[in-house]
Amino acid sequence: MSGNLSQRELVRKLRVLGFEGPFSGGKHQFMIKGRHKVRVPNPHGSGDIAAGLVNEIRKQAGIEQKDWDDA
Repeated sequence: MSGNLSQRELVRKLRVLGFEGPFSGGKHQFMIKGRHKVRVPNPHGSGDIAAGLVNEIRKQAGIEQKDWDDA
């Protein structure tokens, strides 16, 4: 499972893995790659995105854990 990440680091990893964006989309920004579209959460409180949510975003994006760790 992934650890907590800043929004900046989440966007960086998604870009390395081929996603474009982030683009504005209502309450949340989003990034796209082919048929995958993932929302980028707004940072709250500490500014970090919780590990559980990072893992859900990774799964929604169709990214294997090893690829995520290597990005």
